Amino acid sequence: MQANRTRHESSHGFLFLLGECPKRGSNTLPTLPDSSWKLYTEHVSAGDQHGRDLFAERGVWDVRVTRTAMVLGSRQHESLLNNELCVRDGIDVVRRRSGGGIVFLAPGEHVWLDVVVPRADVLWSDDVARASWWLGDVWVQTLNTLGMNNVSVHRESLSSDAWGDLLCFAGVGPGEVVQHHDAALSKVVGISQRRTREYARFQCTIYTKWNPHDVETYVMNTPGNLSEIAHRVATVQADQQAIVNTFVSHLPV
Repeated sequence: MQANRTRHESSHGFLFLLGECPKRGSNTLPTLPDSSWKLYTEHVSAGDQHGRDLFAERGVWDVRVTRTAMVLGSRQHESLLNNELCVRDGIDVVRRRSGGGIVFLAPGEHVWLDVVVPRADVLWSDDVARASWWLGDVWVQTLNTLGMNNVSVHRESLSSDAWGDLLCFAGVGPGEVVQHHDAALSKVVGISQRRTREYARFQCTIYTKWNPHDVETYVMNTPGNLSEIAHRVATVQADQQAIVNTFVSHLPV
């Protein structure tokens, strides 16, 4: 499939290419200077995006899912889900190639950005735990600009429990962004990381809508009532495109 690409240059001086990804393995796009990022807007299923390999270049993939999906971490088994109900309700069951817990994705209710950093980039870090700190900082700036306060990057080791092992947004890992409410924390930005020989791929998710019942319906044998941990998820009250545009404007050159 030939990519439909249009060049766009933002007021911040970044050069972007908008369009669909060419076939896996092809790399027909021109190489831009190290100070630029390429932006791709994709309308695809979660399974298609998780299954494709991306280019080893600075890139941001704005993924707009076309079907609702329950996305399992690489080490999670499908038996965690009620597959009969998923089939009945047209919910895709997908496995990503990065670790972590289940992520619920519904069209129009979240922002999903895949951020790619090539190995030779100055943003690359061999330390897996620290590799996404810079990205968390970008998200904090983005959220502050959008009017969300009391947010910070989690720079400690993974903080999880039985809920966090099951659901992505119930635990907090390095580089992810949390919002502080007195003594409680809510996750705002979830980040999973997949590394290859050529690049690091950071898959970022923000919810603009969150209903625990959506998850509870399809997950088997939860550690308790999902309402007990509803406070662990924070939503961002902003338009999806505004979130993407603001994030892009804060990327380091």
